[in-house]
Amino acid sequence: MCVLLIGMSAGLPARATPSAHAHADPARPHAADRGHVRLLQESATARLQPDGSLSDVVGLSASDVWAVGQEDVWEAWQNRSVIAHWDGSTWTELGIRNDASGAGHLRSVAAASAREIWAVGDGHDGLPYVVRGDGSVFDRVSVPQFGTGDWLGAVDAIPGRMVAVGSSNRNRNRADPVGGADPRAMIATATAKGWTVWEGDFTGTLYGVTLTRKDEGWAVGDSEDGPVVVRLSDGEWKDVPVPSIPGGFLRDVYADGAKRAVAVGGVYHGQGKIAPLVLEWNGKRWSRASMPQRHAELYGVTGDGEGHYWISGFDPGHPGQAFLLRGGGSGWRVVRGQAAARPRAVRLQAVTHVGDLTLAVGHAVDERDRYTDIVERFQPEDADGAAAPRPEGTPPER
Repeated sequence: MCVLLIGMSAGLPARATPSAHAHADPARPHAADRGHVRLLQESATARLQPDGSLSDVVGLSASDVWAVGQEDVWEAWQNRSVIAHWDGSTWTELGIRNDASGAGHLRSVAAASAREIWAVGDGHDGLPYVVRGDGSVFDRVSVPQFGTGDWLGAVDAIPGRMVAVGSSNRNRNRADPVGGADPRAMIATATAKGWTVWEGDFTGTLYGVTLTRKDEGWAVGDSEDGPVVVRLSDGEWKDVPVPSIPGGFLRDVYADGAKRAVAVGGVYHGQGKIAPLVLEWNGKRWSRASMPQRHAELYGVTGDGEGHYWISGFDPGHPGQAFLLRGGGSGWRVVRGQAAARPRAVRLQAVTHVGDLTLAVGHAVDERDRYTDIVERFQPEDADGAAAPRPEGTPPER
C-alpha cells in the first residue's frame, strides 16, 4: 500500500470452484504524511488462476464485499466464472452447485441483503446465466423467458425485486453479443410472482442498472443514435431524454434517489480515442458534466447516498496506474494508484463504497497480454495520522 494525496476520499474485479477456499490479505503498508488528507491505497489481488479478471463488485459493509468475473479470459468456450467474497481480511472463492454446464463469465453482481446475492453473465450452453446465493451457496436460476441470443450485462437487486439488463436478438452471433442484426434493449425482472421481460422499441443494448426502491430505478446503454437512459417509474420502464451526443455510450449508473443520479460512459472519437462521458440527473433533466481530462475510459460508478460519487476506469495517458474519479455536483477530481515497476495496463471495471472504504476491481494486462485480477482499496487514515485498525487475522507487516 501507499499513501495518496487528494482533497477527498476515493473509490476501488473473479472463478467458481467446487468448494470454497480462502486467500490471505496482503500486508498493511506504511503511511507517510504527504498532504492535508491522507489516503491509504493498496494494490492487491484476489489471487485468481492465470488470466483472471474481476468484472463487478458490491459491498454491504467493509467486511462483506462480493466480486465476480472470470478466469482463462482467452478461452471463449473454456473460461470459468468466479464468485469471490471479502470478509475484511481474506478473499474466499465460492462455487456454483448443481450445474453441469457452468458459467463462463459473470459480468455483474448485486446484493439485496446479506442473504440474497445475485450475479449475471454468460453460460457455456449459450444462454444468459443467472445465479442466486444466500452468502454460503450459489445456484443457477432457470429463466424460461430467455433464449439463445439474449445477453445480460448488469444486475441490481433490493428486497423483493431483482432487475437484469442487456439485449435480445435470438439470431445474434454469440461471439458478438452486442452486434448482429437489430438487438433490442432488454430488461428482466424477478419478484415473488415470477419473471417478466421488457423489450425496448429501439435498437440498442443496456449495460447498467440501479434500483432505488421497488418501483423506481434507471437503466443505461446506447443505441445507433448515442446514449440511452430508461427510467423505472410507477412500475413502468420508459425512455428519458438525454443530451444528443453522437458516438456516445453509457456503461453504468448510480442513483441516490429520485433527484440525484450519475451515469458514466464515453464518446468514441477517431483513431480509437475515447473521451470520458458523465451525465448527471438533478431530478428534472440529465446534463453533461465537465471532466478534468480529455481521454479516459469509464466503466463503473458508485456513491455514498449523500451526493458523493466514485467512478472507475482506465487512463491511456497513465496506463500502469489505477484510475478513478471522485466528485459530484461540485466537480470531479482524478485519483491515481501507484505506478507499477513493469509495463502493464490497469483497468478498474467496477467500484463500491461502504463506510470509509472504497474498493475497485478489474485487471492488469502485461506486455505479453497476460491478465491478472486487480483489487484497489482506498481508505483514509484515522484522525491521529495512523492507519485505521485492521481486522483480526490480518498478516503482519512485511
